[in-house]
Amino acid sequence: MTYQETLDWLFAQLPIYQIKGVGAFKGKLDNILAFSEHLDHPEKKIKTIHVAGTNGKGSSCHMLASILQEAGHKTGLYTSPHLKDFRERIKINGEMVGKDFVKGFIGEHQSFLEYHQLSFFEMTVGMAFQYFAKEQVDIAVIEVGLGGRLDSTNIIRPEVSLITNIGYDHMSILGNTLEKIAMEKAGIIKRNIPAVISERQPETEMIFTLIANQRKAEIIFADDLDIPSYRTDLLGDYQDKNSRGVVACLRTIRDFNITKEHIEKGLQSVVRNTGLLGRWQVLEKKPMVVCDTAHNKEGLELVFEQVSRQEFKELHMVVGFVNDKNVKDLLRLFPKEAHYYFVKPNVPRGMDAKEVLDLANTIGLKGKKYATVQKGLDKAMAKAGTNDLIYIGGSTFVVAEVV
Repeated sequence: MTYQETLDWLFAQLPIYQIKGVGAFKGKLDNILAFSEHLDHPEKKIKTIHVAGTNGKGSSCHMLASILQEAGHKTGLYTSPHLKDFRERIKINGEMVGKDFVKGFIGEHQSFLEYHQLSFFEMTVGMAFQYFAKEQVDIAVIEVGLGGRLDSTNIIRPEVSLITNIGYDHMSILGNTLEKIAMEKAGIIKRNIPAVISERQPETEMIFTLIANQRKAEIIFADDLDIPSYRTDLLGDYQDKNSRGVVACLRTIRDFNITKEHIEKGLQSVVRNTGLLGRWQVLEKKPMVVCDTAHNKEGLELVFEQVSRQEFKELHMVVGFVNDKNVKDLLRLFPKEAHYYFVKPNVPRGMDAKEVLDLANTIGLKGKKYATVQKGLDKAMAKAGTNDLIYIGGSTFVVAEVV
């Protein structure tokens, strides 16, 4: 198969959460363990940092990778979902995995994948571990896909585990309380391996402490440490909490000689070093056009705090959602004084713009519907003055269409 045929096969044959939602989640480790054995356990040949959480885990992974790169280490980075290119998920020192490796890996293991009916995510996790082992990375930063306890990445024994903010997301899978969600995230805490918690939250603190004690793992709350506030090129005030967790995490690992200068330089060069997209990303200046991938209550609250601190004349909101969210509750968080352009992201899970408009009208948000993200953005650009602010978001998939 060509590279494009390989991608087409992957997206067509294997369940992918990005497209199918809850139906793609396996909730067990049998397949990834069998695949790991088939690949001769590549995850055991590399050092790793494991990162879970509801909000901030992607940004934290990129911060960690950037700092480790600045310290001179060959650094793998596995994240999800991708925004534009499948290969965004697997990088070494900011460079995406080569098309030839993707094509060759699937070609070599296609019969195993088909026979065992691996999910899209299980397959990409195995691919990442094999690539990092083959390239002999010094360390790899591994982002949990969903939850933690039963996530396919949870077969590694990392140098340290990092858990970021816990919020309400994927509740149909992880549970409907912060305590239940935290229990799933705490599943990445390993026996005798330090666990860093980026943010002390009253609902989850006891859960993490209990699990860590049971597993004889040192637990470190970043809030308890004397960590200076570092500048970062990732815009958004919410990144300060993420960077504190990252610094606390790096303080626990040995043999990597991370200095204050590495941290400062790494945090100021995240986008350049790792290619991170979609975190309070400024696309235009006049009018200011900003996109952000926040898509749950806690993430959106932080983003709208940021919006409220901007100087602008009028606010334009280009927003869309996927249909497995409680969209009406999310819409209640959005600013009332704004012009709305409701759109449908171009994925099967995308909620119809008319449905979003109807929900918005019931809570006093006024706007119009547009068949595509681009049509909504074009209309916003046409209406906005040079001193206005245009915000694009609501879903990762909306942002993916504009970056």
